[in-house]
Amino acid sequence: MRSLREKLRELLLGGVTPEKLALSLAVGLVLGVFPALGWTTLLCTAAAWVLRLNLPAIQLVNWLTAPLQLALLIPFIRCGEWLFGVPASALSVETIVSLIQADVMGAIAMLWWATMRAIVAWMLAGGAAGALLYAALVAPLRRMAGEAR
Repeated sequence: MRSLREKLRELLLGGVTPEKLALSLAVGLVLGVFPALGWTTLLCTAAAWVLRLNLPAIQLVNWLTAPLQLALLIPFIRCGEWLFGVPASALSVETIVSLIQADVMGAIAMLWWATMRAIVAWMLAGGAAGALLYAALVAPLRRMAGEAR
């Protein structure tokens, strides 16, 4: 089995610049933790199309971050509640999943404002996190591209 490093090199040799790959990975991670369940694949596909990013790379990161999305869902909701001065709700990931499984439309109606506040918190954190992640990835990917030549 080839190493991750060899696979990344192959992506770079396939015409993807280190900068585009770093942006694909950073955007995939940031969009992958979007605090509204069921939207990340569409968001990542749209971002890849609009920004001309590497679709396999962005989707791979998106799918790998699914557990992180669930882990950050409640913190984003809490941060949104704090930002808007709303009392903390009794929501948990288990409660949200149960609501969705029982009645999707009812869950959307019930969770609408909590989700909107969580998205605002995500937007505030995501921009900075994406920029830092991009900056951290560009140099190693450039080195790997140089070694591959």
